Amino acid sequence: MPAPWITYRPELKVLDCTVRDGGLINDHHFDDDFVKAIYETCVAAGIDYMEIGYKNSKKLFPPDNFGPWKHCDEEDIRRIVGDNSTPLKLAAMCDAGKSDWQTDVLPKSESVLDMIRVAFYVHQVSEAVDMIHDAAEKGYEVSANLMAVSTATETEIEQALEVLANTPASVLVVVDSFGSLYAEQIEILVKKYMEYARSDAKMVGMHAHNNQQLAFANTIEAIIHGANRVDASMAGLGRGAGNCPMELLIGFLRNPKFHIRPIYQVLQDYLQPLRRVVEWGPYVEYNITGQLNQHPRAAIAARRGEERDKYVEFYDKLTSDV
Repeated sequence: MPAPWITYRPELKVLDCTVRDGGLINDHHFDDDFVKAIYETCVAAGIDYMEIGYKNSKKLFPPDNFGPWKHCDEEDIRRIVGDNSTPLKLAAMCDAGKSDWQTDVLPKSESVLDMIRVAFYVHQVSEAVDMIHDAAEKGYEVSANLMAVSTATETEIEQALEVLANTPASVLVVVDSFGSLYAEQIEILVKKYMEYARSDAKMVGMHAHNNQQLAFANTIEAIIHGANRVDASMAGLGRGAGNCPMELLIGFLRNPKFHIRPIYQVLQDYLQPLRRVVEWGPYVEYNITGQLNQHPRAAIAARRGEERDKYVEFYDKLTSDV
């Protein structure tokens, strides 16, 4: 049944991915004041989870080149949150093929983190299953984030979900990595994920990118069809075109435990000044990669170049390669 518009679902929980996804635009070189401001805003706004960064390999992503939120060492996290004596739960993401998860993910008893989000492409399902079991055995909540679902076939998705349904992951997340999906596709995917999630009382999540300016709309669509774990970021900060804006999502949800004023404060004090230093948002190049269902890496490179507004040249290059 579609969700009613005049009430709220208390089981629906929101995750903030500002620092983790947003760090992809500046190699996670956020200073402590920024990360602490996001943390304190999440607490004040009543948000359920904050994804504070990645647990990625220091061999692949050397600390000399990347900020601390690429690796989320315990001392760095605790420098921001202490023992986190708040209702806010903390999460970090581990990428299949990019994380030394056997050693870098500590037992829960030694970490202030509450959740590990395992991110993987469809061809990495086998490693993802091992990662999920490892994190669960160490005492964490675990989320399974199948990335770039728009590029996977229906058979691949179903086979992956069948395997994931038999893991201890508590959340199966629909991830529109390229911002290419439309509402009708979100409905189909959420319903499909829910078929497999119900078999083991798992929740379905939604992580949307904004290449076609549909991240908020697609997140609403996912909620309507039963997704109870949804991602957003302050001012939509995220890789390339960014994510579903937290201020829009919290303004839409009717749960009185959420408070929007602290979000406007952090937008004013931290996100708006950040726009003068780094760029994100649904620029034309991201529109094009979203429409073509392509990874935004070419758009990111174009936006960083001196000829960033040569849209026709960019379009011709991408379509000539198709």
